[in-house]
Amino acid sequence: MYTITGVTGHVGSVTAQELLDQGAPVRAVVRDAAKASAWEQRGAQAVVADFGDRAALAEALRGSAGAFVMLPTVPAAGDAGHRGLADSIAGAVGDSGVGHAVVLSSIGADLAEGTGPVRWLHHLEDRLRRTGVRLTALRPPHFQEKVETVLPAALDGGIYPVFGEDADVRTPMIATRDIGKAAAAALLAPPPASETVDLLPPEYTEREVAERLAAVLGKPLQVVTIPQAGWLDAMLQAGVPASFADELAALYAAEQRGLFHPRGDRRLAVSTEIDETLRHVVGAVTGTPAA
Repeated sequence: MYTITGVTGHVGSVTAQELLDQGAPVRAVVRDAAKASAWEQRGAQAVVADFGDRAALAEALRGSAGAFVMLPTVPAAGDAGHRGLADSIAGAVGDSGVGHAVVLSSIGADLAEGTGPVRWLHHLEDRLRRTGVRLTALRPPHFQEKVETVLPAALDGGIYPVFGEDADVRTPMIATRDIGKAAAAALLAPPPASETVDLLPPEYTEREVAERLAAVLGKPLQVVTIPQAGWLDAMLQAGVPASFADELAALYAAEQRGLFHPRGDRRLAVSTEIDETLRHVVGAVTGTPAA
């Protein structure tokens, strides 16, 4: 049995479905009981547990050959809230006795500070290692699906905002489906010892992404760079809570300073091109089937 958390999200849903497609038994952990039946219809066992409920989550994980865990982003939770969730998740893993855990981490999680919300994943990795579980920490870079956050501006205003003054820097961008597939593969074939795995996807500039998104939308887009002094105002105007806007600004600043590099034990190349992701994202928002 493989227990998967975050099954309603981009990565966890793919992880669970990949395992089911390969005939592996899956226990899907949901926070909302109303979402359990959808996974039961797919052939999974479904259990209800919250990330903040250590006892319930430990019970959901108990008896598993392996588990996939992740730290949800809760904009209003702040630093203490996210560290508390990380402690609850790691505590549940330790209490459950599960032998192998795959965690969704991030590039830069080797750094304890100066990375905005990525530092919470450093904390989660550290707490999981302290439990003694055999740990596979997947460290992906920038998600291709982050284009979801700029899609309203593209659809309504014909602009593609870039947080930074240079839209021509090449950056690795990963499709979340590739992370889910990597997580499923790691669960089915655990490493002999704990390891961190850097996921290496194709690279793009933000200008290239804007051009490809424009092609999918069938309309021109203007790339608008936002200098660092304007980041907070732009995020606040977009409705991001002030405390979380500060965290995102720290993340963007860390990227601009070049702090994020692959430093794991192993590297795994993945190949989904961003064009495929853009078609799926636009199709989900506009109701147009992806080609």
